[in-house]
Amino acid sequence: MTSLLTNTAAMVALQTLNQINSSLNTTNNRVSTGLRIAQASDSAAYWAIATTTDSDNGALGTVNDALAIGKSTLDVVYNGLESTRESLQKLKELLVSARQPGVDRQNVQVEIDGLITDMVNKAGASVINEQNFLSVDTDAADYNATKAVVASFERAASGISLSTIDLDITNVILVDADSSDDGHDGLLDKDRAAAGIAQVTDSGGDTHDGIMALRSYVAAGPVDVAPIGDLTDSAADLTILEGFISGVDAVLVDVISAQNTVGVNLARAESQQTFISALMDANERAVGALIDANMEEESTKLRALQTQQQLSVESLSIANASAQNVLALFR
Repeated sequence: MTSLLTNTAAMVALQTLNQINSSLNTTNNRVSTGLRIAQASDSAAYWAIATTTDSDNGALGTVNDALAIGKSTLDVVYNGLESTRESLQKLKELLVSARQPGVDRQNVQVEIDGLITDMVNKAGASVINEQNFLSVDTDAADYNATKAVVASFERAASGISLSTIDLDITNVILVDADSSDDGHDGLLDKDRAAAGIAQVTDSGGDTHDGIMALRSYVAAGPVDVAPIGDLTDSAADLTILEGFISGVDAVLVDVISAQNTVGVNLARAESQQTFISALMDANERAVGALIDANMEEESTKLRALQTQQQLSVESLSIANASAQNVLALFR
């Protein structure tokens, strides 16, 4: 029976066309955006996982930047210590040469003064990002011996956490600007009397310890303090020189130890930076697996749906034309 009021075939054809158009729109969106899941309505669970992971990747990117800055800071510290080690080696060689009888120790003193000044200046210039680990004031209100570099961002069931690479600079400091009476703590200026370098008091009443005690001083008065330049070939003075050599060697050993400490932390920062980069890549792959569209599959589906759409339009046209055939019965 053909009904003029109810065209069942056209209704079925229209419903099929609407379904095909909906699928075609979805496929078009996936092809144009490259995403299988672009919003929560596409798949709430997958979208939430992907969004959270993507957010964590942003935090990891910041950690990677922090590691890069931290690595650069440690590089500066290491290079400052390396330069100091080289200067200490030259200083030890100069003292050994001064031990030789007949050597003009005044000229040796001039070279020693230059080396010590150079070491102090380089320690003060070892600054990056307004941080200096080699020349500090241990009595400053904001002084903290532990320098931390953010190393990772971690998410667990209990929440998020950050881990750091910590460097204790107590035995890394070269020059301490400490102005109180408790003494300096730098490798170059702390008390080395036990190692063979006696404390020196200049004519202005200022005391000098460690390597600083080997430098000439001209204070307010006319007296020059030249620990090496004023020494003679007497047995007592040669013994003093031998003590100076032992003292400088002790400082050299401490600086090498400081380099080792900084080098270990530098290696950790480099390793962690590599790991964070690999972790970010893995997270990106995980997000892609959840939300990225398979372009080969979607392009094939798009072609098929376009064909189905054309066929559905044709089917609807035929269904609508069937009612017109009734007119032939009235002719």
